[in-house]
Amino acid sequence: MTNEEILSQFGPREAMEYDAVVVGGGPAGLATAIRLKQLAAEKGTDVSVVVLEKGSEPGAHILSGAIMDPIAMNELFPNWKELGCPLNQPVTDDAMIFLGEKSSFRTPGFLLPQCIQNHGNYVVSVGNITRWMAQQAEGLGVEIFPGFSGAELLFNEDGSVKGVATGNLGIGKNGEPTENFQLGMELHAKYTIFAEGSRGHLGKQLIARFKLDAGRDPQSYGLGIKELWEIDPARHQPGFVMHTAGWPMDSSTYGGAFLYHLEDNKVTLGFITGLDYANPYLSPFEEFQRWKTHPNIRWYLEGDEARGIKPAKRIAYGARAITAGGLLSLPKTVFPGGALVGCDAGYLNVSRIKGSHAAIKTGMLAAEAAYDAVTSGRQHDELSAYPQAFEKSWLYTELNKSRNFKSWFKKGLTAATLMNGIEQFALKGNIPWTIHRNKADHLYLKPASECKPIDYPKPDGKLTFDRLSSVFISNTNHEENQPSHLTLRDASVPVNLNLAKYAGPEARYCPAGVYEFVKNEDGGERLQINAQNCVHCKTCDIKDPTQNIVWLPPEGGGGPNYSGM
Repeated sequence: MTNEEILSQFGPREAMEYDAVVVGGGPAGLATAIRLKQLAAEKGTDVSVVVLEKGSEPGAHILSGAIMDPIAMNELFPNWKELGCPLNQPVTDDAMIFLGEKSSFRTPGFLLPQCIQNHGNYVVSVGNITRWMAQQAEGLGVEIFPGFSGAELLFNEDGSVKGVATGNLGIGKNGEPTENFQLGMELHAKYTIFAEGSRGHLGKQLIARFKLDAGRDPQSYGLGIKELWEIDPARHQPGFVMHTAGWPMDSSTYGGAFLYHLEDNKVTLGFITGLDYANPYLSPFEEFQRWKTHPNIRWYLEGDEARGIKPAKRIAYGARAITAGGLLSLPKTVFPGGALVGCDAGYLNVSRIKGSHAAIKTGMLAAEAAYDAVTSGRQHDELSAYPQAFEKSWLYTELNKSRNFKSWFKKGLTAATLMNGIEQFALKGNIPWTIHRNKADHLYLKPASECKPIDYPKPDGKLTFDRLSSVFISNTNHEENQPSHLTLRDASVPVNLNLAKYAGPEARYCPAGVYEFVKNEDGGERLQINAQNCVHCKTCDIKDPTQNIVWLPPEGGGGPNYSGM
């Protein structure tokens, strides 16, 4: 049944009215809700705020490196230390290392540009910070609905955003309501703030509907894959931060990696691959596994019986796309009835590999604009004060300094390193030129006939792993009897075009083993979609060369359930 048919039979949906509806319970969405309630408390008014979170709880779907600059948290909660915010491990040392297959070169500390320096920052679990922020939000009177995804945009007769509807529950694989069917509900607001994270399902629709990206560079993305390990105390250096560039990537492919030492003998390892890569045989997951075999990395993970060093243990895995286009790709962030904040818009600073501080700051700015509008009797118009405040903020200054960072990598690693060094170290971000991009990431993929296959080694199960064992420790689960949330515009395209021309890249770019080409009884091939494995990274929605794959929100609460990530 179509949604229209379901509504005609089971509708109308229950509707709830709020001053502000926030779609997404990550740092940006929670900062929005918290700031609205803080302003109301300061000024003795009442503002009703609700947050929708598609994960089973706030933080369940949050994945980030991460190093956090506390600048925005200082503004949101000046007393965050007393309140118990889990920023526990200060950065104690920085290393930027260029890797060859067996070699390495550490950049001298005095040559590190300011954007790479992390003095005063913290190595954190953003998932844990999100859970803490949710507690603060609820303490201020914010309603949080975990397990409910924003599935559908609602509009007023004049075309302004009215709110969102949550997804229906209990729809079977055949598209028919089951005995557990429950109709979604509508949440109406004077202003709806979208904080879905990178490549937000509704944010993407809003950008297209209101042409918010007109005149901007095409958005650019990276895929971040992360593992959490517990290592031997003798190899643990609390607060040590390592970034690497070079091997195993070739010089024409954007990418880099990190190894961060948390507290309690934990380290996070991550690998970022720019989704503008050209070779369809490239597998970001396999590149990450291969990176761990470099001597500089495996030293932290392998045991040494002679020295009494125990092997490290991998305890968590996850993957997530990051919105990496920066200021030049930032869409217009307001439209009648709402706004985009955080990575739904694309505020991440790719030169610093940081986005959490930007997410919190933009949530606060949008909240301040929305509060002033609501308390002055306005609704469903544009919150123009929000982008105006952003352009006057420290965040705009920061993003402007790094506006060319990723664009230089289309010139190759050597040129990018040189030019970014000049811009960030010599010029200190005061750049007199601008480098634009003109192609979306999926357009860079070359036909397989023009590229060389990559022979990846088999996993050893100790240092390197396969996708399925990785997905298992992400605690990913979906209700099995539901329609696939990974949909195809045209079911013939994967075999007839993607497989024939590009050697089936979806089987390689997905870090969760969702897509695989299998043999039919007649000897032909078909694309099998294992939607149960999906970790909601959105890579397929971004990188599919024909833009034939469309990611939709599954039944609320489904997906990964990250812990400590």
